[in-house]
Amino acid sequence: MKKAASILTVLLVLIVFIVILGPFYIVSEGQQAVVTRFGEIIKVTQEAGLHFKTPVVDQVTFYSARILSWDGDPRRMPTSENQFIWVDTTARWRITDPNRFYQAVTTMDRAFSRLDDVIESAVRTVISANDLEEAVRDSNVINEIVRRQPMPSQAEMAAEDGDDRRLREIATLLSIVEDQPSIKIGRQRLSEDMLTRANPTAAELGIRIEDIVIRQIRYSADLTESVYDRMVSERRQIAEAYRSYGQGRKQELFGQMDNERRSVLSAAYERAETVRGTADAEAARIYSSAYQQDPEFFAFWRAIESYRRTLPQFRKTLSTDMEYFDFLYSENG
Repeated sequence: MKKAASILTVLLVLIVFIVILGPFYIVSEGQQAVVTRFGEIIKVTQEAGLHFKTPVVDQVTFYSARILSWDGDPRRMPTSENQFIWVDTTARWRITDPNRFYQAVTTMDRAFSRLDDVIESAVRTVISANDLEEAVRDSNVINEIVRRQPMPSQAEMAAEDGDDRRLREIATLLSIVEDQPSIKIGRQRLSEDMLTRANPTAAELGIRIEDIVIRQIRYSADLTESVYDRMVSERRQIAEAYRSYGQGRKQELFGQMDNERRSVLSAAYERAETVRGTADAEAARIYSSAYQQDPEFFAFWRAIESYRRTLPQFRKTLSTDMEYFDFLYSENG
C-alpha cells in the first residue's frame, strides 16, 4: 500500500510539474501561431483550439489572422510632369504564410516597417509614371457638367452660328478653361496598379496586401501657387476677350447709330429742301401774279427797295446820270 501510494504521489507531482511547465497553448479565433524549438520552426498552427507543445524547449509566437490596417505618412512625390504633390495612402493586409513571416520579419513592428518601404515604393513608382489628373480624378464626369457663362443672348446666337470671330475666340477660351483633360486610367486603376506592384515583394514576407487606397492628395506649395497663377491668367484672358468683344460691339453700335443719324438728317434735309423749293415756287408765283397787276408800280417798288439796300453803302457818287437813278428825279422814272 505504501509503495502504491508513493508511486501515485510521484505521478501526481510529475503531472503538476509538467502542467506548470506549460505543455499546452491555446490559439484563439483570429489568431495563428508559430512554434519554434531552439530558433527553428517546427510547426505552424492556424486552427483555433488547444494544442500541445514540448515544455520548456518550444516557444510559441502568436500572430493575427485577421485583416490589418496600414496607414502611411503623407509623402511628397513627383508626377510624370514633374509636379510635386503630397500623397497620403492607406492599405489593408494580412499574414498568409506565418512560417515565411516569422523568418522574414518575426515581429509586427518590423513588419510595419517593411510595409512602409514596400507600399511607399509602389506608390511612388506609379505616381511618378502618370499625370497629375490621373491621380486626382477617377472619371470624366466633370466634363459632362453643363455650365452657363455670362454671355449675352445675341452673342450666344452669333457664337453658335459662327458669325463672329471674337465670340468664337471667347468660346474657345471658355472650352479650354472648363474642359478638363480626359483621363485614361484614373485613381482606382492607379491603386490597383500599386497593389499589383507591391504584392510580389510582400509575398516574400508572408504577407498579402488586400488593397491600397489613395486617401488624400494635396498640392505642394509651389504647385498650388502655379495652379493659382494659371487660373488667374486664364480668367484674365477671358476677361480681355469679353472686353475686346464689348469694344467691338460698341464701335459697331456707334457706327450703326451714326449711319442712322446721317440717314435721318439726309431724309430731313431732303424734305426741308423740297418744302422750301415748293414754298419759293409758290411765293414766286404769288409775286409774279401780284406784279403783273401793275407793272409800273412793280418797277418803282423794285427800284426803291434797291435804293434802300445799296445807297447807305455808297461812300461817294461820282455821277447820277444813269438809268438806275431815274426814280430819284422823277416818280415816273
